[in-house]
Amino acid sequence: MTYDERLAWLRKSHQDLLEKENVPVEGNGVYERYARPVLTADHAPLEWRYDLNQRTNPYLMERFGIHAVMNSGAIKWHGRYVLVARVEGADRKSFFAVAESPNGVDHFQFWPRPITMPEYGEPATNVYDMRLTAHEDGWIYGIFCVERKDMSQPADLSAAVAAAGVARTRDLVHWERLADIESKSQQRNVVLHPEFVDGKYALYTRPQDGFIDAGSGGGIGWALVDSMEKAVITEEKIINVRRYHTIKEVKNGEGPHPIKTPQGWLHLAHGVRGCASGLRYVLYLYMTALDDPSRVIADPAGFFMAPEGGEYVGDVMNVLFSNGWICDPDGKIFIYYASSDTRMHVATSSVDRLVDYCLHTAPDGLRTGLSVEALNKIIDANLK
Repeated sequence: MTYDERLAWLRKSHQDLLEKENVPVEGNGVYERYARPVLTADHAPLEWRYDLNQRTNPYLMERFGIHAVMNSGAIKWHGRYVLVARVEGADRKSFFAVAESPNGVDHFQFWPRPITMPEYGEPATNVYDMRLTAHEDGWIYGIFCVERKDMSQPADLSAAVAAAGVARTRDLVHWERLADIESKSQQRNVVLHPEFVDGKYALYTRPQDGFIDAGSGGGIGWALVDSMEKAVITEEKIINVRRYHTIKEVKNGEGPHPIKTPQGWLHLAHGVRGCASGLRYVLYLYMTALDDPSRVIADPAGFFMAPEGGEYVGDVMNVLFSNGWICDPDGKIFIYYASSDTRMHVATSSVDRLVDYCLHTAPDGLRTGLSVEALNKIIDANLK
């Protein structure tokens, strides 16, 4: 191809991708997955990946490789479905970028520029996995993982420390960086509750001893702080615990902020267990009380979603992860999830269906005998 022919082919291929329609796939009655990913590395604008000047790039080759798009925060913004995605370059560094869709399931398109996130303190090596919360104080907050080299182990090039970075915005373009959350432990998955609780900001936390290992961290925590401008966690309690031989025995963490329903707060989280092929990440639901969002009122057994088909395959295999969902005024819920640290998908459900699932799915009995007992109750009712 000549330069002009290749450029025309690139533009047409990219436009064709952006315009592909997505269709739901009938599922288990709880949700419908959609057939196509909603965001991939190929959705990144050509202006990011290529120097489009024939003089300086005569072979029209990629100058900035985009490797993956994953783990997106989500928000409804001016009637559009907006994702703040983790975009990973070929250099392993992640950055945030905004993509929007008119209907929430296809035609997602990135805004022209990535987010230029201000630094705080020691510049981060990497930032990723932003949770978005439109808080009742009027700000939109983004809380994300900040990764830095662990300088206490200079010879170990894989040693890192994690903190929860905080930024806020009113337009998703200009971000004010606040202080990292102070905590006695490392924090990688922190989510801001959308309402004040007892006049304070409420956080869902995930205390862990190391960058990867939860160690003594018992699960999803709950903490109240006086300010988000300098959030200091002095006390936290575990509200959703890790347990042996469950989907969350290695670690678990809150996904997006919970959705308020008439029956309680609806939560989406991820659970991690070890298996022969490594760590397996799945998604699960639970609910907490309206009058006390730290009190669990429903905790259905097992996973809500796990990798299926091509979702198993990617940069990090056997992983589903979600940190974004959108609830429309009519109760329709758009669940945005990443598969295998590579691409973004969507599934849809409704408040009524997910609450029904939570309230009428038996909790984990923590042993085989009680699992069979729960199964027999269903069978007995069906045979009557």
